[in-house]
Amino acid sequence: MAFRVRRGVGFPAMSARLLALGLTLLGLSPVVVSEPTSAPEGPVYTSDGLQLPANYREWIYLSSGFDMSYRPGRQMDHHDFDNVFVNPAAYREFSRTGRWPDKTQFVLEVRTAEGKGSINTSGNFQGAGIMELEMHVKDEARFPGKWAFFSFGDRSVGTLLPTSAECYACHAAHAAVDTTFVQFYPTLLPIARSHGTLSPTYKAENPRG
Repeated sequence: MAFRVRRGVGFPAMSARLLALGLTLLGLSPVVVSEPTSAPEGPVYTSDGLQLPANYREWIYLSSGFDMSYRPGRQMDHHDFDNVFVNPAAYREFSRTGRWPDKTQFVLEVRTAEGKGSINTSGNFQGAGIMELEMHVKDEARFPGKWAFFSFGDRSVGTLLPTSAECYACHAAHAAVDTTFVQFYPTLLPIARSHGTLSPTYKAENPRG
């Protein structure tokens, strides 16, 4: 039998000591249960790149896209969903200010789109297979442009993409807030509007939105 002894909660410190003494005399030892430690919310780097957070699916879910492409006329030979998650601390700060704090982390998870399965007769649902994983990270002291992109493939450690990769220029030119595509996150775009943090380039491209 184990007892959780918390000094000052429910009985005075003297009672706690007497209880511990009584347990000792009975041949039992009081067990102190420590609070579980939470995983760090900041990015974790290794010698090879960026560690994929094991619990990213417990982060804040922002949105899903279906067969999205930023290239005009692009033809795809498959269907897919992309799911976007952001670490909770960054989400709370954005909700409060309309701005992304340092150490913000986005995870883009691309999954197969399935049309046949179980009782489904139309439309698509997300398959179990992950096609791609990417992360967009804000680390002002580490990256000259404050933000960086990492590609994971099927690995748990992501490779830093060079600034010559087209994703950097695309996000800088079209992002609604601080190089991030808030325009595709329906719960966040109104927050950015209310705080006046939409980028000038986005407002010029979307005068009504």
